[in-house]
Amino acid sequence: MIVTREDVNATNAILKVQISPADYQPKLKATLEKHRKTIKMPGFRPGNVPMSLIEKQHGRSALAEVLNKLVNDSLYSFISENKIEVLGNPIPTENDHVKGDFSKPTDFEFHYEIGLTPEVNIQLSDKSKYEYVKVKVDDALVSKQIEDLRRRYGKLIGADVVSESDLVLAQFVELNNDESIKEGGILHSSTISVEFIEDAKVKKAIIGKKIGDKLVVTPASVSRGGKDTAAMLGIKEDELATICDKFQITINEIKRMELAELSQELFDRLFGPGAVTSEAQLKEKITSDLQNMFVNDSDRLLAKTIFEDLIEKTKMNLPDAFLKRWIRLSNEKPILPEQIEAEYDGYSKSLKWQLIQGSIFKTNGLTIENQEIIEFTKGLLISNFAQYGMPAPEDKELTETAMGLLAKKEEANRIVEMLADQKITQFFKSTVKLNEKEISYDAFIELAGKN
Repeated sequence: MIVTREDVNATNAILKVQISPADYQPKLKATLEKHRKTIKMPGFRPGNVPMSLIEKQHGRSALAEVLNKLVNDSLYSFISENKIEVLGNPIPTENDHVKGDFSKPTDFEFHYEIGLTPEVNIQLSDKSKYEYVKVKVDDALVSKQIEDLRRRYGKLIGADVVSESDLVLAQFVELNNDESIKEGGILHSSTISVEFIEDAKVKKAIIGKKIGDKLVVTPASVSRGGKDTAAMLGIKEDELATICDKFQITINEIKRMELAELSQELFDRLFGPGAVTSEAQLKEKITSDLQNMFVNDSDRLLAKTIFEDLIEKTKMNLPDAFLKRWIRLSNEKPILPEQIEAEYDGYSKSLKWQLIQGSIFKTNGLTIENQEIIEFTKGLLISNFAQYGMPAPEDKELTETAMGLLAKKEEANRIVEMLADQKITQFFKSTVKLNEKEISYDAFIELAGKN
C-alpha cells in the first residue's frame, strides 16, 4: 500500500491510498473462507459450499469490507507516522473518490480529504491587562447571608396577620366576570408566597389581611405564571386559557418563618462543634467563606473575558468547507445544510477555543495527570457532601466512588474539562496583569448576567 499527500492549500490536503491485489487478496481470501464456514446452501454440507459460489454471492461485499479496513488503517497510520495534526477525520473526496473496478478488481486508488489544524499564535503575556472584578464583602452582605442561614434553619409558626414574607394558605374559587362565583368552576386550596409576589398592588392588598378574609385576585399575579399558576389551581397548563382570570381567595392559614436564634447550637450545626463560638467569629467565618466563594465567580468571569478576547484576536484559518462536510457525514442523523450553516459559527468558535486551549497547554507545559483527575474528582465529591451537610467518607471509599464516576465516559469528560478550565484560569491569573476592581454584590450579579 502506498499513501501520498497532496496539499490543496494551507488548511486542506488530499491523501491518496494505492492498494494492489497483493495487499488485499490474502485478507479477501480469509474473509471469504470465514463466510464459507457459516453459509448454508441447499445441496451442500456446511463448510463445503464451492468457493466460486461464495465469491459470486459475497465477493463484492467482502472486497468492500477488506478494502475499507485497509484504507482506514493506512490513513491513520500515515497521519500518525507523519505527525499530521488534523481536524475531525478523513472523509472521501466529493469527486473521484475511488479509482478501480469492483467487478474486475485489480489496482485501486482511494482519495480522502483532510482538514489541517491551523497554526495558533497566542498573544498573551504580563503586558496583557484585564480587569479582575471582585465582590465587595461588606457588613450588609454578611448580615444578609446570616439572615438567610437563620431562615434556612428556622421554623414555620402560625400568624394572625399577613406580612410581606409570609406563606398564605388559601382557598381559590373561580368567579364569573361579574365576580359572582362560577357554578362548577375551580375550587382548590393552595399556598401563596407573599415574598415572591411581583405585582406591588396585589402584594399591598394581601399584606395586613387576617385569617378568614377574602379578596379577588388574578391567579397569575400571585404565582410565577405558566406551570406554577396551573399547579396552584390544580389544573393542567393548557387549561389556563379556558378559565376566568378572576378568583376569590379565602385566607385559611398564615405561616411565618421564625428565624433560628444565633446560638451555639446553630453555630455547631453550620460549622461543626466548637468551630465558631460567638457572633463575632460567625461574621468572620461568613466573610471568609463569601470571599472564597466569590473568588471562583471572579475567576470564571475573568476566564470568560479572556476567552472572548483571545477568540477575537487570535487569527486562524479553519477549513470551513471541509468541517461542514465532515459534520454532515459524521452526524448519526440526517442534518440539513441550512442547520449546519445556522449552527456553524457556534461550532467554529468552540473549536477555536479548543485549539487555543491546546496551544496554551502545549506551549506552557501544562498537563493533566491521571492522579490529578482522581484527586480533583474526590474534591468535587467532598464539596457535594458538604453541600448537604454530610461528612465525607473515608479516603478508600471516596477513591472508589471517584473511580466509579470516572468510569462513565460522559462524566469523565465533564470532570476533565472542569479541571482543564481550572488550570487554564490559574495560568491566566499568573500570566496577565490584573487590575482588581471591587463592586457590590448586586452589580456583580448584573455584570455576570451580561457575560
